[in-house]
Amino acid sequence: MQKKINEFLAVELEKLQEQKLFKNERIIESPQGAEIIVKGKKCLNFCANNYLGLSSHPDLIKASHEEIDRRGYGLSSVRFICGTQDIHKELEKKVSEFLGMEDTILFSSCFDANGAVFEPLLGENDAIITDALNHASIIDGIRLCKAQRWIYKHGDMRDVEEIDPANDKMAKGLERCLKEAKAAGCRFIMVATDGSFSMDGDIAKLDQICDVAEKYEALVMVDDSHSTGFLGKTGRGTHEYRGVMGRVDIITTTFGKALGGASGGCISSSKEIINWMRNKARPYLFSNTVAPAVVGGTLKVMEILMASTELRDKLERNTKYFREKMTAAGFDIIPGDHPIVAIMFGKYPDCSKLAVDFANKMLEEGIYVIAFSFPVVAKGKDRIRVQVSAGHSQEHLEKAIAAFTKVGKELKMIP
Repeated sequence: MQKKINEFLAVELEKLQEQKLFKNERIIESPQGAEIIVKGKKCLNFCANNYLGLSSHPDLIKASHEEIDRRGYGLSSVRFICGTQDIHKELEKKVSEFLGMEDTILFSSCFDANGAVFEPLLGENDAIITDALNHASIIDGIRLCKAQRWIYKHGDMRDVEEIDPANDKMAKGLERCLKEAKAAGCRFIMVATDGSFSMDGDIAKLDQICDVAEKYEALVMVDDSHSTGFLGKTGRGTHEYRGVMGRVDIITTTFGKALGGASGGCISSSKEIINWMRNKARPYLFSNTVAPAVVGGTLKVMEILMASTELRDKLERNTKYFREKMTAAGFDIIPGDHPIVAIMFGKYPDCSKLAVDFANKMLEEGIYVIAFSFPVVAKGKDRIRVQVSAGHSQEHLEKAIAAFTKVGKELKMIP
């Protein structure tokens, strides 16, 4: 049987290669940072989730080493047996304080947190209403839950049902979904959304979502993985950016992006919800606890972010500069404020191949970026997703813009 499936997969993999959709992993031969080594060559990294430039920060590395010395390499167990240390409780307290929530529970990743959050809370008599572009981890978490499901058109708050021109299918607005869930007699209703959508770089209209959800007495859950640490005046996330701190019921987020870039994630919510998760959330009950080195490093991140907004302020300046210069150069960019800058290729012939060729040429210019094609994004929505960092200097930004402009002209994308 293995021979049979291997033969089938070999053919399918060949098709992916022909379609330029096969995902080749580039090997980095250095620590993560604004400057990295690929194939022995130094280049600038513009596609990491290292928004605050903390992935190889010396203070984080020092804190991680110290925590290994103090509390060991790993716990070899789950939290409720013998996998909870004092530092885990300390980190949960710090994250709760930073996000403005009552309590927090740690997971090995935010993917696990999203896999845990729905099933313990919602059953057959409840409802989940989810944005059409939510992250795969939210989708998979919802699949594990028996609650009734509604999907609303991305970012559409209205009480409507109409054809979505993007895919020629019927789509509903958030309020229409809430109305239907209420009419169906659902006990609990939860609206689930990304805080920042990782492919487009657009930021959820969380203020409007809270307004509509409160009208129908629904919970609001936000995955803020691409927001925590830098969105909002003090970097608390989308709920601060949209002015709704205290109105969001559940926040999931990661320590693997802006908060040091290692691993780990969490759910932050009320004490009752978090205590329920400690007793019922399967990814928590059956997975090893977060390693002491990660906890130590993340505690140092919390200390840095709560002491100063210097890094998120620099990121904001870098993002504004890069967006303005790339737009002026003539690239098709999804507008916004987020450091995820999506450069779109869909209007060009053979856009998947063009995006891959563009990314390869950029690497030759010393700029590390990746092309995104189906199934990571919808067909015809191919792009290069640039991610700006506080670790980038003005010189880095100028070099990247110059390289984009050069390659864009060579491939006849811009005048």
